Formats: sequence, structure tokens, C-alpha cells
Amino acid sequence: MAEEQKKKWLIFVCVALGVFMSTLDSSIVNIALPYIMQDMETRLVTIQWVVLIYLLTISSLLLTFGRLSDTRGKRTIYTTGFLVFSLGSLCCAMAETPMFLVLSRAIQGCGASMLMACSPALIVDTFPAKERGKALGMVGAVVAAGLTAGPVLGGILLDLFSWRFIFYINIPIGIASALAGTRILKGTRADQGNLEPLDKTGSILLAISLICLLVVLTHLNQWHLFSAKTMGFTLACALACLGFIRNEAKALYPLFDPGLLGIRLFVLPVITSAVMFAALFIIVFMMPFFLVHPCGLSASATGLVMITPFLMLFFISPVSGALYNKTGSRIPCTLGMGLLACALFSFTRIDPSCSLVSSLWRLALAGTGTAIFISPNSTAAMGAIPANRRGIASATVATARNLGMVIGVAIAGLIFSTTFTDLSQGTPFKTYSLAVEPFFMAGFHNAMKAGGVLAALGTVLAFLRGDDRPRIN
Repeated sequence: MAEEQKKKWLIFVCVALGVFMSTLDSSIVNIALPYIMQDMETRLVTIQWVVLIYLLTISSLLLTFGRLSDTRGKRTIYTTGFLVFSLGSLCCAMAETPMFLVLSRAIQGCGASMLMACSPALIVDTFPAKERGKALGMVGAVVAAGLTAGPVLGGILLDLFSWRFIFYINIPIGIASALAGTRILKGTRADQGNLEPLDKTGSILLAISLICLLVVLTHLNQWHLFSAKTMGFTLACALACLGFIRNEAKALYPLFDPGLLGIRLFVLPVITSAVMFAALFIIVFMMPFFLVHPCGLSASATGLVMITPFLMLFFISPVSGALYNKTGSRIPCTLGMGLLACALFSFTRIDPSCSLVSSLWRLALAGTGTAIFISPNSTAAMGAIPANRRGIASATVATARNLGMVIGVAIAGLIFSTTFTDLSQGTPFKTYSLAVEPFFMAGFHNAMKAGGVLAALGTVLAFLRGDDRPRIN
């Protein structure tokens, strides 16, 4: 019994390392965006692809790697993910042009998708039902730790060295985690798989649909709504989606199990998760630009401010995970989404003359809502799935989360750039000055307003899932 307990927590540590590394990288990169844009002398609409390509790659490949983890074993996919992520980090650190940096981030995203596809499934496979809420809540705390450390560490590295060091730091962590994972997961359920083939057609169609969607969202302000390019990519996205749905319904071994769509307590949490992360990442993407430019904060000061929402995750996630065991997910998820909506709408009233406290309490409110939401929502979604489909279910949950992040960043970039360009008579945002402050703030406020609308929609969806309180026999 003692040996089993030790093994269980070693697996948790292994999963926690992967979660920490991927979240650390995400929060560090967001802090560095204004400095990368300045160093490479490029525009906001270009530099946003440093974030978008990473999230797009993850979203496109999560289902594929989730399926592979079911068929080839989670240990192989998980440990390989660490090595690919480390390689991508090295390429990012060496990048000299925006294009090479974006391509390097795609490699990073490939490795991150391997890690994310397996992490929740490894926890659910390892811990019994009565401990899953607590375990996933602790994973939420690890996420918070990575997100909290990222801005602080990123700010220090940016002040002392350069943005390249935010990628170098991933390499030793990734290599050490790969070696540890290979040893710890050997001989566990993570080694189990089957000989079912991969649905390659489904993988390609899913990637095409997501790429076309993102291209439309990021270029809409340049191409306009009814241009030939917009309509062409929209049509391609729709056809790829229809092809994916038809393929999954007919395939003998589909990439996505259509039977999961019949599970209400899986579908609604997945959709709500995508909406929540879309709203949240409007804040995560836009706030560093606001703090660095109109507010004039240094990199380290910006990092310290941006840890505020993640500190809320650190303290509240374990509590919200335990709360699920008593109330189910409906109440905490509805409350969390409502608080996030309030935070986003409150950002529409902020300006550079406001005190730093004005930013801090709004970020804290957003972090509190997010922390209350995440753990109960993930526990509800994964707990509703049969054990033999948890790999693909885990990947589906992660796909929805990352697709939400992609959409959030794309919407923020689209609304900000469109507003700024319209008010500045066609000049895109590239360098900041007091002359463009009114245009900057108008774009910032409009982006936050869109996020508030998304979060309000998510509040309704969270409530519609119904009562899912755990039954006590």
C-alpha cells in the first residue's frame, strides 16, 4: 500500500513538471511580447502570431496525440513531448527574424500538445474517484505556480538579459522531466495501449479547419468581411469542418469519438471551457501592452502586476477542486464565469491615469473567477467519460481550452487593430507615443468589452449544464 501511494505521487510530480513548464512558458512569452515587437521592429498584427501559432499548433494536434496516447501508450507520447518542447525552445532562443520565431514556436506547440493531451488522463488513471477533485485541484495549483512564476521570472530576465533567455530556461527543465518521466511511468497504465490505427484524414481536416478559422480572424480588418479572401477561407473552414464530422461518423477508428457528444456533462463543460479561456486570454494578451506603454511600467514591474490573477489560481484552485465534491460543478462554474465577466467589463473603465491598484483589483477579480471555474469544470468533464476513452476525452478538453485561447488572442488583436487603424486614419499600431494614446485606449476598451460579452455567454452555458452533484452511496 505504501509503495502504491509513493508511485501515485511520483506520477503526480511527473505530470506537475509538464504542466509547470508549459504554463511557465506561456506566461513568460506574454510578458515579453512588447519587447520582442520592439527588438524585431515589427507590428502587433505580426507579433501576435508568436502566441497564436503556439496555441494553434496545440489545438490542431491535441486530438491526434490524445488518440495516439490511447493506442501507443501515454508514457511514449508524454516523454517525447518534453524533448520536442525543449528543441522548440532552443530554436526560439536562436531566432533572428519574426518568421523563424513563429516557426520555432510551432515546434514548441507540437511538444506542448503531447504533454497536454496526456496530463489530465494520467491523473484520472492514477487517482481513485474520491481523490480526483483534490488531485485536479492540485494540478490547478501547479498551473497557478507556473503562471505566477512566469511574469516575475520573465520580468527579471528581460531587465537583466534579453527575451531570448525566457526560452533557454525551458531546456534543462524539459530534458530532466523527460528522463524522470521515462523512469516513473514505466510499468504503469501509461504503458498500456492498443493496435488501433490513427485517423490521419481526421487529423488533416481538423488542422485545415482551425488554420482557416484563425487566418480569417487575424486578417478580417485587412481583408474586410465580404472580400474574396475572407469568403474563400471561411468556405474552406466550413467544408473542412463538415468533412471532419462526416469522417468521424464513418471511420472505424475515429480521431474523435462521436459518442462523447451524447454525454451532456462532457459537452457543455468543454464548450464553456473554450468560452472562458477566450475571454481570459483577451486580458492576458492585452494587459502587458497596456502596462508597458500607456502606464510606462518596466518589465519587472509589469511581471509583478501580471502575477495577480495567477496568485488567485494558486490559492483558490485546491479549494474549488474540493468544493466540487460537495456541490458539483454547476454552482462554482457559474459563479466563476460571472466574476470573470464583471472583471472584463470593469476594464472598460480603466485608463492610464488610474492608480496601480485599479489594475490589481481587476486582475484579482478575473483570477478569482477563473480559479473557481477551472477545477470543478475539468473534474466534471473527465468524470463523465468511460475509462477507455479518457485519453481522447483529455485531449478534447485541452483542445477546447487552447482553441479558446487562440480565439481570445485573435479577437483581441482583431478588435484592437481595427479600432486603432480606423481612428488613426489607416496607420497600424507599431510604436507607442502620447499622440496615439487615445487610439490605443479605445482599442483596449473595445477588446475588453468583447471579452465581457463572451464571459457573460459562458455564465449562461455554465448554468445550463444542470445539477451534477456527486451521488453518495
